[in-house]
Amino acid sequence: MHDCNPESYKLGQRVHSANDARRIGTVKYVGEVQGYSGTWLGVDWDYGNGKHDGSINGVRYFQAKSQKSGSFVRVHNLSPGISLPEALRVRYRGESSKEEEASNKHVSIELVGKDKIQDKFSKFEELTSAALPYLGVSSPGANIGTIVTNLKELDLTGNLLSDWKVGVPAFICVIGNGSFAFVKSYGHSQGSVHRCRIYLSLQDIGAFGEQLPALAVLNLSNNLMSKEVTGLPQLKSIRILVLNCTGVNWMQVEILKHSLPALEELHLMGNSISEITPVSSPIMQGFDNLQLLNLEDNCIAEWSEILKLCQIRSLEQLYLNKNNLNRIYYPNNDTIHELVSAHESHEESYLPFQNLCCLLLGNNMIEDLASIDSLDSFPKLMDIRLSENPVSDPGRGGIPRFAIIARLGKIKILNGSEVSHRERKESEIRYVRLVMSKLHDNPEEIKRLHPRFGELKEFHGIEDERPSTGSAGDQKMSSGLICMDLRFHFCSFT
Repeated sequence: MHDCNPESYKLGQRVHSANDARRIGTVKYVGEVQGYSGTWLGVDWDYGNGKHDGSINGVRYFQAKSQKSGSFVRVHNLSPGISLPEALRVRYRGESSKEEEASNKHVSIELVGKDKIQDKFSKFEELTSAALPYLGVSSPGANIGTIVTNLKELDLTGNLLSDWKVGVPAFICVIGNGSFAFVKSYGHSQGSVHRCRIYLSLQDIGAFGEQLPALAVLNLSNNLMSKEVTGLPQLKSIRILVLNCTGVNWMQVEILKHSLPALEELHLMGNSISEITPVSSPIMQGFDNLQLLNLEDNCIAEWSEILKLCQIRSLEQLYLNKNNLNRIYYPNNDTIHELVSAHESHEESYLPFQNLCCLLLGNNMIEDLASIDSLDSFPKLMDIRLSENPVSDPGRGGIPRFAIIARLGKIKILNGSEVSHRERKESEIRYVRLVMSKLHDNPEEIKRLHPRFGELKEFHGIEDERPSTGSAGDQKMSSGLICMDLRFHFCSFT
């Protein structure tokens, strides 16, 4: 049974409702409330499902984040959570937690094959992955590293972590309803991610890695990360780090990169990042093994910020959906030289974005054709997303899919759909003929507005249209006629 002494709760502590582990909040006040007897806890609920803003009857006790996210609660209606070993026993051995036993709320359901499943997972030393969402985990318990010696994947979505000092194994990303998702599903804004906040310091990440050296995938999405980062050890086995909706800033990313030499994927969705601010250089250095960087759903408006990433040689995938970008361009030699030479101890510069093959730019504000044409300058770019931009929306003055395909000769995937050989051929021919019909008397204008026109026209052997000797209307009409011999047979029935 959890401690019913209100004085045992401290300000800033994460709690959940005793009746609903998904209703999570932060203790903001402990004490008396005028007009009511006893001691109360003021809680600011994550999802705003409270009654007020921290004040009652004209007296303010704490400041809630919204008008209806705060409430006063008796201690017996709150839970400080359970330990990780207890959560494992509840989840995989079918045991009741102390809180469930105290409240008599544990419901036993008999499932076909349950015994086999429990037997498989009840041996914690053989457990390699565990899903513990919304179980109120608030502490690691004792010697967790010796209990789950082979655990590599752990889902702790919606728990109450606050001050972990011992190791936790690898985390995996959980999308939507709490089921496991493949590593690559960390990116893109598909599905919904439960935005449960958990307070956790980046120093704790170091503890995870030290206690469990097999840690490879760490997901801390929807945790409120501490801003202070010091003394982080080398975490050489972490390959994937997910920090979506954590409030992390680029200063923290700069600190993390020194401790994560093997990092291959970094997910930073929904953190209101507007600037990429390298500390020791105008461009981003380090992250020698980083292949995927996810900056979706942030506030980046200037492409010059993204250019600071152009010297990460291993970078293959860059996700920039749902930002505020209005134009893009491929940097020329002078731009790169200016960026690199601004740093006194700069290293040799490399071909910008030399291994980038996937660039997602959906749902931005790009509206100029020059931005589209510049994508052909990226050396290995083959997978592009441009949906929900003005430039790709004919209804907003943009151009259709076939025109984008024709303007970009190297892309193989557009907006998540493969560009087949047939589609490319038909798109390019259609594009050339469309341009010829509109600008046939202005070759200079064609060259300026349609850089690939001449190349495509020659490649597909499309000849200039010859002027018609007859009237335009007659010519169009006759070219579309088909001669048909229709014979009707009538039969009589008596």
